[in-house]
Amino acid sequence: MKRGIHQEDAVQIGFVGLGRMGHNMVQRIMQGGAHGVVAFDKDAATTAATAEATGAAAAASLADLVGQLEAPRTVWVMVPAGAPTVAAIAELADLLEPGDVIVDGGNSRYTDDQVHAAALGEQGIDFIDVGTSGGIWGLANGYCLMVGGADAAVAGLAPVLDALAPPPDEVHGAGWMHVGATGAGHYAKMVHNGIEYGLMQAYAEGFALLDASPYPVDHAALSHLWMRGSVVRSWLLELAAGAFEQEGGALDALEPWVEDSGEGRWTVEEAIERRVPMPVTSAALFERFSSRGQGAFAARFNAALRNQFGGHAVVRK
Repeated sequence: MKRGIHQEDAVQIGFVGLGRMGHNMVQRIMQGGAHGVVAFDKDAATTAATAEATGAAAAASLADLVGQLEAPRTVWVMVPAGAPTVAAIAELADLLEPGDVIVDGGNSRYTDDQVHAAALGEQGIDFIDVGTSGGIWGLANGYCLMVGGADAAVAGLAPVLDALAPPPDEVHGAGWMHVGATGAGHYAKMVHNGIEYGLMQAYAEGFALLDASPYPVDHAALSHLWMRGSVVRSWLLELAAGAFEQEGGALDALEPWVEDSGEGRWTVEEAIERRVPMPVTSAALFERFSSRGQGAFAARFNAALRNQFGGHAVVRK
């Protein structure tokens, strides 16, 4: 949509942050042809590449992005959680006007949303938090969007959410959901990622046992088999099959190092605060720490102690 051209349900939106997720989200918004995007990334070459690939308008700065948008403006921030998001929102707050909207679609903590909403509200600027799931597959499949914020602001963003989400179906409904007030979107995404930790760990342990078994089971083939009517079938299992096919069944080329994005930690911290038992999620998080060698001292301690009380053998470097 060009400036000055108004189509029913057509929305113009600014998009800040054009990494793998951001670029693909801009492309998905633009695919329908009804919406207009003004895109900006701190790396000018990335901005130019996204504009060329998607047809979005390029902005040279946040000020330029705001200047290209018609009031009331909506700006979607898709940068790393923490300091980068805080800085982007603070700069936009100085550029926007009452009636404008800022959307945080990154992996921010829900408590940060409440701080942003309160500060922006004093300026008459609405704030929406969107927990976004879909990863690199979102461009083709659509993004699962968990939305928090005021009813009117979310209603105004609905056409963009419709464009980003999978099309609705009779069984599951729409591909996005207004889950509650400010912070609810990122809270739901936090819990979503905590569940993801547990599911991934269960699959990892199961395949580790298969790998140690006396039977030469084809991991990729078994993953595909389990997708055929099994009660453990899931998209994660489908992705596991792809990983085994790409990397080989033993995954020998990969280092045993697993990062965590932060949301797993927040889920466990929230569970402690609410006194909700979450042993599976907690164990999965700690297992990721162990993969980075942070469990090495404890393992050495246990080996040394077994040697002391029972004379059990130890393995020395």
